[in-house]
Amino acid sequence: MEIINELRITFPSLSANESFARAAAAAFIAQLNPTYEEVADIKCAVSEAVTNAIVHGYRDTMGDIFMNIKLTADRTVRIEIRDRGCGIPDVTEAMKPLFTTDPENERSGMGFTVMENFMDKMKVISTVGKGTKVTMTKRLSPVSRMKG
Repeated sequence: MEIINELRITFPSLSANESFARAAAAAFIAQLNPTYEEVADIKCAVSEAVTNAIVHGYRDTMGDIFMNIKLTADRTVRIEIRDRGCGIPDVTEAMKPLFTTDPENERSGMGFTVMENFMDKMKVISTVGKGTKVTMTKRLSPVSRMKG
């Protein structure tokens, strides 16, 4: 499908940047006139992906997080969140609800589950020592034309 616009940003793995990423994603997708619920879903999924990169990918180190958002003519939003952190040894295990590598800090292990529930598709690719890429897509509802 034809890409009509694209955003690429890189930011450090500071916890303050989780809210920045969420707001940037919401502002960028606004040009497609999504519903309030669609914006909320996408913001939540971005928040979970960025938080995973900060908390689990980089753990107690600093690194860059890369966010790429593509908008297509058929109203599909494709979001990629990538880090160059420690990677995930077993993606299948990590995607199980309640699985966490950080239980002492009260991590619920629901991040991937939340992303899957709020987006139409999600794919995780990870290599130990090289990082993780989370790709999520959501097809927005047709724009309603208000009469009046």
